[in-house]
Amino acid sequence: MARRHKGRKTAKTARAALLAAMLPGMALGQSLTPEGQTLPVYDQPEEVPQGPAGPALAPTESPDDSARFADGTEASQTPRVAARSGGLRITGSEAEGTGSPATLLADQVTLGADNRLTASGGVVIWYRGARLIASRVVYDNETGSAVIEGPIHLTEPARAGTPQETILIADSAQLDPNMQDGVLRGARLVLAREMQMAAREMRRSENGAVTRLDNVVASSCQICAENPIPLWEIRAQAITHDARTNKLHFDRPQLRALGLPIASLPWLTAPDPSVERMTGFLRPQFRTTSGLGFGIKLPYFVTLGDHADITLTPYVAVSRTRTLELRYRQAFSNGAMEWNGAISRDSIEQGRTRGYLFGGARFELPRGYMLGLQIQMASNRAYLLDYDISSADRLWSGLTLDRVRRDRMMMARIGNYESLREDEADEFTPSVVADALWKRRWTPGRIGGIASLEWSLHAHRRSSSLDRDGRDMARGSVALDWYRSAILPGGLVGTVETRLDADFYRINQDSDYDDWVVRADPVLAAELRWPFARHSGGVTHIVEPVAQLVWSPERDAEDKVPNEDSQLIEFDEGNLFALNRFPGWDARESGWRANLGIGWTRIDPAGWSIGLTAGRVFRDEADAAFESGATDPGFWDGGPLGGKRSDWLLAAHYSGSNGLAIANRALFDDGFSISRNELRLGWFRPGLQVSAGYLWLDSDEGESRDKDVSELTMAGGWQVAPGWWATTETRYDFTADRAQKAQLGLEYRNECITVEMSVERRFTSSEEVRPDTRLDLGIRLGGFGQQKPGPGTVARRACLR
Repeated sequence: MARRHKGRKTAKTARAALLAAMLPGMALGQSLTPEGQTLPVYDQPEEVPQGPAGPALAPTESPDDSARFADGTEASQTPRVAARSGGLRITGSEAEGTGSPATLLADQVTLGADNRLTASGGVVIWYRGARLIASRVVYDNETGSAVIEGPIHLTEPARAGTPQETILIADSAQLDPNMQDGVLRGARLVLAREMQMAAREMRRSENGAVTRLDNVVASSCQICAENPIPLWEIRAQAITHDARTNKLHFDRPQLRALGLPIASLPWLTAPDPSVERMTGFLRPQFRTTSGLGFGIKLPYFVTLGDHADITLTPYVAVSRTRTLELRYRQAFSNGAMEWNGAISRDSIEQGRTRGYLFGGARFELPRGYMLGLQIQMASNRAYLLDYDISSADRLWSGLTLDRVRRDRMMMARIGNYESLREDEADEFTPSVVADALWKRRWTPGRIGGIASLEWSLHAHRRSSSLDRDGRDMARGSVALDWYRSAILPGGLVGTVETRLDADFYRINQDSDYDDWVVRADPVLAAELRWPFARHSGGVTHIVEPVAQLVWSPERDAEDKVPNEDSQLIEFDEGNLFALNRFPGWDARESGWRANLGIGWTRIDPAGWSIGLTAGRVFRDEADAAFESGATDPGFWDGGPLGGKRSDWLLAAHYSGSNGLAIANRALFDDGFSISRNELRLGWFRPGLQVSAGYLWLDSDEGESRDKDVSELTMAGGWQVAPGWWATTETRYDFTADRAQKAQLGLEYRNECITVEMSVERRFTSSEEVRPDTRLDLGIRLGGFGQQKPGPGTVARRACLR
C-alpha cells in the first residue's frame, strides 16, 4: 500500500538522511533479492561454529516399555539421538557490523535544524532482522540515541513460529543506535508465544541478548480484561532473560495460584520456552501406594554436553522408603546407550537392600553391522512391580550382532536368561543361550524362481547337572529352499516349492535321547490359486480358493530330538499355507497333508473393506509332532492341528474409513466346539483411541496350560471435554473371575498448565507379589522449556469483548 510522504525532503531523500544520520559509515547488512527475500550465505567450513561430531541426544522423554524380543523378554531402552546440523548458516551477504544500515517507512519524516530526525505516523523500521513498529521516532544525531513513542512492537519476523521467537511490546522507549539496547517503559516480553512478562520498566543490553525487567509479573496463562487474574503467575522484583544461555533468572520470586501466594524463594533459575535440555530440576511427581504410602519424586537433570546426560531422582515416602534412581544416557558418533537403575531400602522388606539395573546400547560398525548390548538385573520381580519399573518376569542380558541387506541377512545373539517366575527354577531352565543365523536369497539363472540358503547355529546350557532336568543341547542346521510361481491358462496361479532341512544335534545329560543325532527333512509342495474378481457400482469383490499339497517323509525314531523351541504353535490365516507351522527347528511337520482354504474380500468405494478366510488341514496320518509326549496313539490329542483333520479356521477382518478396525479368528471342530478364539478391536479417531482384545484358549497339556484361558484386555483414551483427556486400562480374567489390573487416568491441559492424575490397582498376588494400589499426581507449568504436545485438545480461555 502506498504511503504519503511530507516534509522538507522527499521520501527517498528522507530515508537516505536517516540512514546516514543514525548509522553512518556502515555497510549493508543483508543481501536482498528484488522481491525482498534474504539470500543465504554458505560459509567456509572453518568459519562455521561446529559442535562435537556425531549425533546429539534428543530431549528427555518417558521410556517406551512395549519393546520386546521374540522370546517375550523385555528390551532395554537406548536413547533417541538427533543428527547434528550441517554447515549451512543464513546470514547477510557481508559481515554484519555493529551499525548496519536500517530501512525506514513512515507517513512523515523531517530533519530539523537541531540535527534531530523525526519520523511519525505508522513508523516501521527494519534493522538486522528486527522489525520495529511505533507511532513516533525521534533520533538525536549528536547523542546517537532514539526516543520512541508507542505503542511499540519489536519482533524478528524470521523467527516467527519458532521456539526462538520473541515479541516485545512497550509504551515508550529510549534505544541505542543498534535498536536493541536501551530502556523501555510499560513493557511486555513474550517468549515463543508462551511465556509473557509484564514490567514497569525493561532494560536491554549486550546487543539485545540480556533483558532485565523490574517489578515484573510472569505467566504463560492467557489473561482477559474482565478477569485479569491468571491461573498461576510469578511475581518478582526482577527477571533477567539471557538469550545466549536461554535462561530466566528470577530475583525473589513469589508463586501465586488464582491470585493467592503459594511459595516464595530468594532466587530461581529456569529455562525459557526454547530450551530442549538444560541442567536443573524436572517436574516433581507425587505418588501414593498401598505398600509405600505417600511419597515424592524430585528428579534432577544434568547435561554433560550435547552427547550425555544423567538424571538423579530421590524418592522418599513417609519413612517407608529411601530410594535413589539414576539414568545415564550417552550418544556416540556411531550409536547410543542408556542405563537405568535404582537402589532402595524400604519397609516392605526391612533390613534388605533391593535394586535393579537395566541398560542397553547399540552401535553401528563398519560394513553395515549393528552391535547391541543389553544388561538386565533385579533383586526380584516384586521390586520391579512395587516401584512401577517393569512387568517383566524374565530378564535377558547379552550381546547381539546383525546385518540386513536386500538379498542377505546375518544375526547372532548370545546371552543369559534369568527367570523371575516363582514356578520356574533357574537351574532347570536354559540360562546361557547362543544363536547365529545367516541367510541369502537369489534368483537362479536357468530354472528361475527364487532360491534361498540358510545356515544356523544354536546352543543352550542349564546350570543343573541332573539327568533330563539339566539337559544341554547344541544344534547346527542348513536349509535350502526354492519356489517358483506362474500364471496358468484360465487365470490359475500355480506354485511349486521344495525345501531341504538338515540338522546336526549334540545332546547332553538326557538319557532319553541319543548323544548325537543327524537328520534331514526334504519337503515338496504344489499350490493352485484361482482368484476371481468382480467390479460393479464401484464395489470390488475378490474370491480366491487355494489348494496346497505338501509331502515330507515320516520322521524315523532315531531322528528323535527334544522339542525345546516349538512348544507354542499358532494356527491362523498367516500360516494356513505354510510348509511347516512350528516356529523353531526342533519339531517339523511330516507326512502327506493338504492345506485347503478360500478367501473373500469386499472393497467399498466409501473407504471400508471386509474380508473372510476359511481353511482346514487334512492329513493321511496323524502327525506325532503335535502330540504332547504321549507314546500311545490312542491317547493323542494334538490340539487344533492334531489328528487327520485339523480344526476349522475362520478369520474375519473389517477396516473402516472412520478409523475402526476389527479382526477375529476362531478355531473349532466339526461339532462347532471352539478351541481358540481371538477378537481384536481398534478405533482411532480425533478424540477417541480404543484398543481391546478378547482371548479364549482351551486347556492344553502340550502347551503347559492346565486351565482354560478367558481374558479381556482393554486400553483407551477419549476427550471428555476441551482440555480433559481420560485414559483407562484393564485386564480381566474370566476364568478366575477377577481383574488382574485396572487403571484410570485423567489429564488436564490448557495453555499454561498440565495436570496428570492416575490411579491403578494391581490384583495379582503370590508369595512375593502383593496386591497394590497406586495414585500418581504430576503438575507441569507451561512456558519453561520445550514441551511435547499431548493427546487431545488444549483448553483455551475465551476472553469476552
